[in-house]
Amino acid sequence: MNAMKPNRDVGIVGYGAYIPRYRLAAREISQLWRGGQDSDVLPVAEKSVPGPDEDTITMAIEAAQNALRRADVPPGTIRAVWVGSESHPYAVKPTGTLVAQALGIAPATLAADLEFACKAGTEALQAALALVGSGMADYALAVGMDTAQGRPGDALEYTAAAGGAAYVVGPAERAVAVLEGTFSYVTDTPDFFRRAHQHYPEHANRFTGEPAYFHHIVNAVEGLLEALGLTPDDFAAVVFHQPNAKFPRKVAKRLGFKPEQVRAGLLVEAVGNTYAGSSLLGFTAALDEARPGDRLLLASFGSGAGSDAMSFLVTERIEEVRNRAPRTRTYVERRVPVDYATYARWRGKFLR
Repeated sequence: MNAMKPNRDVGIVGYGAYIPRYRLAAREISQLWRGGQDSDVLPVAEKSVPGPDEDTITMAIEAAQNALRRADVPPGTIRAVWVGSESHPYAVKPTGTLVAQALGIAPATLAADLEFACKAGTEALQAALALVGSGMADYALAVGMDTAQGRPGDALEYTAAAGGAAYVVGPAERAVAVLEGTFSYVTDTPDFFRRAHQHYPEHANRFTGEPAYFHHIVNAVEGLLEALGLTPDDFAAVVFHQPNAKFPRKVAKRLGFKPEQVRAGLLVEAVGNTYAGSSLLGFTAALDEARPGDRLLLASFGSGAGSDAMSFLVTERIEEVRNRAPRTRTYVERRVPVDYATYARWRGKFLR
């Protein structure tokens, strides 16, 4: 199969991250629900938690403002705003229109919300790359953002975090990273789902790794590498979806990537799994460290299930724009610990 490529060369013109400052230690959850019995096998140290006045919309605006600072393009030139998330604040009212209005992009623009579990963010990025690549627009904005979702005491609660990233897509001549190609792989796999009117998602543990996460990422990445005639050694860094710290390392090894290629964008240990923002957030960290000429690989995973794999070449412009907005590590390091009671009150855990 061939990789998907746009009709004209396009890439990432600006990028931005946002992670709430509040952190809940995994040991707090363990102590409350397990009596600390699983404290030796916790999947992360702590996770980011949205403040009482934060949701997917406010966080998307923060990340997009950072992306616009780096892109240095007038908001009115952006002809599409697509927001991928599984925690949109409204069931019937788009997040995209609110983000577009707040950023001064509306009204002459497309706006839509996307959902595909944790790959909703890369869906938005693919749509932006395709729109600009077709010549229908010069610039488009893609966002992947989520808030912490997890039933009290459930395994998901340890890692379900908040945060994400935004990307302004534009012509290659203004890009910090030019797209080489993208490849997607999807099947119907019942590993994770949430029915209408349910507050929290359900998961089928036996499917989480195989045939869900590993099967889809491996096939998407192998399909992309074969189509582009590349090998793992051609990449300076690779970013996978990060449900925990173990899975990205394991899939990297299976695909032939070295541990040092994975480190650049592995944030889950510090902030948890940001779902639709996970791989996109990790990719901002990789861009923060990238050098001109580096080739970067991005591979998402969304339960249900599917993976989007993309290859980018970093340009000289990265050095010019990198410091126009806070680096991702700045958000990781500015942390304020909260206890479980505060977290539960903010998230309305015991009102449902």
